[in-house]
Amino acid sequence: MKIIYKITYPNGKIYVGSDLTDSINYFGSASSDLIKKDFTREQRRDFTIRKEIIWESEDATKSEVIKKEMEFIKLLKSNEPNIGYNQFPKPS
Repeated sequence: MKIIYKITYPNGKIYVGSDLTDSINYFGSASSDLIKKDFTREQRRDFTIRKEIIWESEDATKSEVIKKEMEFIKLLKSNEPNIGYNQFPKPS
């Protein structure tokens, strides 16, 4: 199963990503340096994130999954720094 997921951090910011293997343990490749700037050391001691599958397909190609991921990033505006942690595509 190929999936598009949305990660929600405790501050409400989101990250949208894709996974071609549907790994339950994969939480994306958002920039750790970018995320850590938003949380104090104390906040990092008890940190809960939520992973939601927002789209899935058994037969989509890799390029179709990437295209769909970009659609969700733009739709949810997770590439806008005040909303999310996606750094690509750059907001227009």
